[in-house]
Amino acid sequence: MSITGIAVSSGIAFGQALHLNLHHEKIDYRLIPKSHVPIEVQRLKHAFELQKQHLAQGLEKLQPETSHFELIEADLLILDDEDLLEQIEHSISSLQIGAAFAIERVFEQQASELALLDDPYLANRAQDVSCLGSRLIARLNGAQHLDLSQLTQDTIIFSQDLTPAEFAMLPLEHITGVVLNTGGITSHTAILTRSAGIPALLSCQFEAIQIKNGTQVVLNANEGELVINPNQQQIAYLQTLKKQDFLRKQQLLTLKDLPTETLDGHGISLLANVGNLNEVSHLTDVSAEGIGLFRTEFMLMNTSVLPDEKTQYHLYCDALHLMEGRTFTLRTLDVGADKELPCLGTLIEDNPALGLRGIRYSLAHPELFKTQVSAILRAANHGSVRLMFPMINQIEELEQLLSYVEECKAKLIEEEKGFGELSYGIVVETPAAVLNLESMLPLLDFISIGTNDLTQYTMAADRSNPLLTKEYPSLSPAVLNLIQTTIDIAKENHITVSLCGELASDPNVAPLLVGMGIDELSVNLGSILEVKSALRDISYQTCLTLAKQALKIKRIEELKRYIYSRP
Repeated sequence: MSITGIAVSSGIAFGQALHLNLHHEKIDYRLIPKSHVPIEVQRLKHAFELQKQHLAQGLEKLQPETSHFELIEADLLILDDEDLLEQIEHSISSLQIGAAFAIERVFEQQASELALLDDPYLANRAQDVSCLGSRLIARLNGAQHLDLSQLTQDTIIFSQDLTPAEFAMLPLEHITGVVLNTGGITSHTAILTRSAGIPALLSCQFEAIQIKNGTQVVLNANEGELVINPNQQQIAYLQTLKKQDFLRKQQLLTLKDLPTETLDGHGISLLANVGNLNEVSHLTDVSAEGIGLFRTEFMLMNTSVLPDEKTQYHLYCDALHLMEGRTFTLRTLDVGADKELPCLGTLIEDNPALGLRGIRYSLAHPELFKTQVSAILRAANHGSVRLMFPMINQIEELEQLLSYVEECKAKLIEEEKGFGELSYGIVVETPAAVLNLESMLPLLDFISIGTNDLTQYTMAADRSNPLLTKEYPSLSPAVLNLIQTTIDIAKENHITVSLCGELASDPNVAPLLVGMGIDELSVNLGSILEVKSALRDISYQTCLTLAKQALKIKRIEELKRYIYSRP
């Protein structure tokens, strides 16, 4: 049996199915008979004991004084609080409510009180308390905690959805594939799986089939297919495909030390998109010339405590050390929409894609922004750093951010802390940014075109909504013309133009972008050698012709045929 979905990260993966039930706490809000009170109290105590045992076992596997150790220890302290347990028991007996309802009521009250405190550390603990309450309710309902750290076999994860924060917690050494009910080709989960080189299938309606944990499955992300309980013939065929993939990758490795240039010698910088230090350490594996996009928010997704300036400074210094003098481009925190940081809590908005995201969040929380910028300035004392701001629409926003940077410099001078100068850029990812670009360029050293969001905001289609696949084309005449307009304006002002969206990682599209005038392509690590191969197999003159003809096309399907059907 097989089912299909949207393939967002290519490859063939074999493994056993494992469902992640990340949102399973069920609460009965009805009143209970008095005779049921002792039963609910006993269930409550049992859930507390089970959770404490699980946390204690987790502590045994961690090094003391690490952030993960401290967070688990803090959870244990909460569960050991007898007053808290008595408060929940009192809610059960006095209000005649079930244990789950009582836990939710008391823990949410505790979280609300913490969130109002002036102490930033305690305020940040509010989210942890709320999550601990949810885990207790799951225990109460009989949910078994999946200790993913104990995985020893190749595993394909199945889930309704998977946030970037949840993805960051996966033990990727044993995860061979990911299958989700939701998501689209440029959702952040798709980007993360591509970056990690993990085959993934999104918008796959697997729930009706009721695939049990432990079922043998094969994910053919090259063709968007999931095979359940494959027979020997299917296994042999898919193993052959997997071997072909491996041989192709080995062939690409021969290009590693060759320059990124066209057949007639036109060079282009091929940079990497990364989100953590582990990815930075793998730049040399594919001879990336540097980093064109460091998603700084991804480094904070598995911590519930907001790192202070010193901690962030050391993180950026560690990355700079690994860079060995290559181009290093940091993007300031880009949170909002589907990117939530546990250390910042959950922001509930009616329309998050059009809400407080990118630099809007930074401008609403200037101290958060200044802490990060101060850390980056200090790190720049040890190497060259380019800093770029996401979701900029107009010059007033840019001027405000740059004034904050100057405030950070003044404070560092006052504190006698050394810092280096930065190069400044913006991510052009809205039509407004394109229209207002000329006014901002005098303040900039470079720009980077973010085609994922530029497409989303141009086509007015949520990039993570699987129902809008047709309305969110990977390539469209409207977006292509906006990209060309952006390049032309930047070139007239002698500004370097990079492109960091998913289009840059497409070997079929990369020659088109070079022909349009892009100076740098910032690509997922797993796609760098594919893109290099495509560029080394074509002349610059052909790239120019490709761009000239593509910009004349007015229909989406015709444009796709032209780009993907050429010899």
